[in-house]
Amino acid sequence: MAKKVTSKRVASKASKVLRDRRTCKASKSAAGSALSQREKPMIRGKKK
Repeated sequence: MAKKVTSKRVASKASKVLRDRRTCKASKSAAGSALSQREKPMIRGKKK
């Protein structure tokens, strides 16, 4: 099965949908689904 990854552009649009109070529940659900498929960035330790 192929790994599904949401593009940066789509993730950005999905984020805007989630922050907009005027969008319906179905739109927010779809946006949340798209963001859950976004690849997580690697966290690097902070240098002191």
